[in-house]
Order: sequence, then structure tokens, then C-alpha cells
Amino acid sequence: MKDWLRSGSPWIWLSASAVSVSVVIVVGLLALISWRGITHFWPDPVVEMRYAEPGGEVVRLVGTLQGEESVPLTRLAASGVELDIEDEFVGRQLLKVGNRELNGLDFRWVLTPQILERSTPDAYMVLERREWGDFYGRLEAVLENGQPVATGAQAQAALLERLERAHTLHERIRDIERGEIGSTNYRIEQLRLEQRGLELKGELDAEAEAGLEARRAAIQAEYAGHQGHLNDLYAEIKRDSLRAQVAGGQVVEVPLEHVVRVYWPNTMNLPQRTGFFLSKLWEFVSDEPREANTEGGIFPAIFGTVMMVLIMSVLVTPFGVVAAVYLREYATQGVLTRTIRIAVNNLAGVPSIVYGVFGLGFFVYFIGGSIDQLFYEEALPAPTFGTPGILWASLTLAVLTLPVVIVATEEGLTRIPRELREGSLALGATKAETLWRVVLPMASPAMMTGLILAVARAAGEVAPLMLVGVVKLAPSLALDGNAPFLHLDRKFMHLGFHIYDVGFQSPNVEAARPLVYATAFLLVVVIVVLNLAAIRIRNHLRERYRALEG
Repeated sequence: MKDWLRSGSPWIWLSASAVSVSVVIVVGLLALISWRGITHFWPDPVVEMRYAEPGGEVVRLVGTLQGEESVPLTRLAASGVELDIEDEFVGRQLLKVGNRELNGLDFRWVLTPQILERSTPDAYMVLERREWGDFYGRLEAVLENGQPVATGAQAQAALLERLERAHTLHERIRDIERGEIGSTNYRIEQLRLEQRGLELKGELDAEAEAGLEARRAAIQAEYAGHQGHLNDLYAEIKRDSLRAQVAGGQVVEVPLEHVVRVYWPNTMNLPQRTGFFLSKLWEFVSDEPREANTEGGIFPAIFGTVMMVLIMSVLVTPFGVVAAVYLREYATQGVLTRTIRIAVNNLAGVPSIVYGVFGLGFFVYFIGGSIDQLFYEEALPAPTFGTPGILWASLTLAVLTLPVVIVATEEGLTRIPRELREGSLALGATKAETLWRVVLPMASPAMMTGLILAVARAAGEVAPLMLVGVVKLAPSLALDGNAPFLHLDRKFMHLGFHIYDVGFQSPNVEAARPLVYATAFLLVVVIVVLNLAAIRIRNHLRERYRALEG
């Protein structure tokens, strides 16, 4: 036994067990998040049930089952619900009833013993809407200007055809509002700032003012044309609607301009369900959020996260590499250098919110306010760069991840044999040439590993971003077709903050919960991919320069 302990085998097995447990935990966490998130996009059957309220009234409920749990009978009694059963626990099911404008709430709990009858009729359809959430009902007729144009068996085909037309009109309306009209408004604002700038410089004479007015008149005429076209499209999209009967027997008219998708889940076969699942998944990663971020997609959050990380990478890489090269190759290895190195290592342990406070005070208020005073005086008192934005968020995260890049690069420089430097110098190369042609290429695996680890950390940070630029919903992306195209002063959305906002600030918690899991899974996937890319790049560069090391 003593020989076995001295051999070190127990510690090897202990390490292997710890690694195995860690892998199992990580895989289990990813499986839980992915299952809870991705299954949300699979079409659930619509259930119709006769339900006896605890007070004795029998009602008819329609919706989709979202979950089930057991609760103590005493807990129900404390909330005023009395049941004549002997069990200590009672089951209850979460039913998404939709029709928020009629029911007031999207979800309600139903007690399993109180369900008198349950069925899944084929006639029930589900409408995904741009507002008021999902709608459940039986299609009765398709209307044009309030008059029925299709009923009975022909109504479903007519609905799908006219819904496609409504989608086309909606896309055109959105293109005009965000494209033509958005660009026109941007040009009008730029013209106003130009006029204000001339006023501040004392150069706004009659000739300059007349030129500005002529340009403004031309832009406003263009705006009036776009607005007229937009009004025509709005009038056209309001033409079609549908009439449906809900669970309580009430007949409701729903405009097609508010409908995103319609489907009959109880009649769908496996290929149709799979196609629906893929379309919902694509909508999630490519569309914009709606209904207070509880419906739709998260494309602006993905775009904002990627854009911020790219800007941060461009900023942190040169500073981190230069600092590491100076500390290892040029600085005298004395007390001061050791102190700086200790300070850099300690910076990696500073809470991220501290960096957020620093970024808000230094980057936003000091540097941004100074930039506004020097270059954007015509826009004051409205701030341009003196307010949180994507540039300051990227700079703040660059400072936060700078120690990671410095330490990784310096470790890579340390591992390069001294003989290679001396051999290069002996052959007549200068110190700068040696550094550029020999040292840095061999240290590139460590440099790339440090950079991508910094990217992986930055992609998951939330606390500092809440102070320096991230918002719940960004009306415009930081990159668009208006000059200068990349707007570093704009606020943006972020995947991590989106998870926090949907999970803890949403007014509809039950509707938001699956999207929290789905967004968290997507963020974890991004970070895992970045770490795997770091390992692959490091191994590739290590193999490339292994012969030189030998």
C-alpha cells in the first residue's frame, strides 16, 4: 500500500476523477440548457380541456402545456384553494392560454384533479402575433375590408395566401422606415448640426443659409414622398383580417398585419414539425426581438456582441503585445519591473464592475466629454461621445482583458530559448529584426491563445457593460449604410445583458424563461467555440515552429 502511494498512482487517478467529474458537470449543464431552450421552438399540441374551478364553476380552457409540478396541499390551502382530496401533494400543470387581450395573462396553473376532460382537436390554430402574444382559436372566415371572402374549407388556404401578402407589405414598410426614411432623418439631423456649427463659427451668412434651406427643402420633399408611399402601404396592409372563435365561444377579429405566423399544430406531421422547428430556430438567430424581448429573435444582441468583441480585439492586441515585449525584452529586470508585473497579475483579479465604474468615469465622462467639447460643439448639450456607447464598452473590456494578453504573451516570450536570440544576433541581425523575425513568430501561439481567451472572457462579461453602453433594445445597429457607416457612439445590445434583462426584468416571466435558456446556450456555444479555436490555432502555430525550437 505504501509503495502504491509513493508511486503517485493515487494522485493520477484522483486528477483523472476530478477531470471526469468536471466534464460530466459541464456536459450536463450544456445538455440542460440546450434541452430547456431548443425544445421551446418545437410546436406543442393545442389542448382543449373542461376544467372545474375550485369554486365549482366549469370552464373551457385552450392552450399548450408548458410544464408540470407537484405542490403541497397546505400551500394551496394557504392561498385560499380548498380541495377535497386526501393526498399530501397535488399535481398542477402550466397552461399557456394566450389571447392576452381577452384573458389578461398568457399563462395559468390548472390543478390536475380538477381537469374533467381533455382533447386535442385538429381545428385549433395558433397565431404568433407582433403584439399581445399568441392567439388560440378556431378559424371561421378570412375577411377583406371587414367582409368575408373565404369560409369553411377554403379559409385556411386563403389565410395562408393573404398572410404571405401581409408579410411582403410588412417587410416593405420596415425597409422604408429604417432605410429610406431613416436615412432621410439622419441627413436632416446632419444638416441641422452643420447649420449650428456655422452659427457657432459666425459663418452663417445669407448665402450659406439659403444653400442650407435649399438642401433641406430637397430632403424634406424626398421625405414627403417616402411618407406618402408609407401611408399607402399602411392602408393596404390593413385590408385583410381573420375571424376566429376562442375557447369561451367569443368571436374575435384579428388583423393580419399583426400576425407573424399561423399553424395548426395538431395536424402537423413529423416533416412539418421539423420544418417549423428550423424556421423558428432561424428566426431566433436572425430576427429582432419583440414583445418586451420575450418573442422573436436576438440578432441585434448577437451583432452587438460580435462587433464589440472585434473592436476590443483590435484595441487590446497591440497594447498587450507591446507591453509584454517591453517587460520581457527591453525593461531592466529590477524591482520596478517586478512590481509592474505583480500589478498586471493583480489586475486580472479586480472585479469587473470596478472596470465599468472606471470606464464610465474616465472614458465616457472625461474623454467623451472632452471630445464633444472639441469636435461636436454644435450638438451640445446633447452628448455624442460623452454618453455610453460601443466604443467605450470596447475600451473598458480592452482594459479588463489586457492582463490576460500581457501574461500569455510574456509566458510565450519566456519559453523561447536564449540561444535563438543569440544566434540571430551573431548572424548580423539587429535586436529589432530578431524580435520581429524570430521571437514574435515563435511566441505567436501564446499571443493568439491570450487574445482568444480574452475574447472569450469579454463575450461573457455583463456587469461593466451595464454602465458603458449596453441597453435593453437598440433601435439602430452600430453598423449601417449612413456615413461614416461605423457609429462608435451608438449604444448596443449584448447577449449576456439580454439574458439578464429577459430573465430578471421581463414582465412575462413564464414566456421569457425558455428564451433565457436558449440565449444562454447560444452564448455558451460562442465561448466554447472561441476556446476551441484558441487551442487549434495554438497547436497549429506550435507545430509550425517546433522544428525551429529543436
